[in-house]
Amino acid sequence: MKEQVEMKELKEGRYVIIDDEACVIKSIAKSKPGKHGAAKARVDAIGLFDNQKRSIVGSVATKIYVPIVERKAAQVLTITGDIVQLMDMADFSTFEIPLPEEYKDKVKEGEEVQYLTALDKIKIDIRT
Repeated sequence: MKEQVEMKELKEGRYVIIDDEACVIKSIAKSKPGKHGAAKARVDAIGLFDNQKRSIVGSVATKIYVPIVERKAAQVLTITGDIVQLMDMADFSTFEIPLPEEYKDKVKEGEEVQYLTALDKIKIDIRT
């Protein structure tokens, strides 16, 4: 799910869609309007699911899409190698996702973890 906003409404730390990928905004630089043009904005962001750096430049009045990112809770059912099976605590649906290397020692069976969902992608998000 996504919604459309103007570039001037974006803020650091929020989300934006660049190249069909949900990204976290790291910096926004706005220039003043020139003699014959409108003010421009440069947005630098990092992909939420792939950690790639992306940027976009456009007029501050340009419409851009922002993803609707949801943070949910799930219980860890099983861990098999690099795959973790989770059960959503709200609707009790189960799904499997890859377990990132940095979370292998923090995720244990039977415990509850937080995960993010945006643009039909899912990622475990453990805040320390």
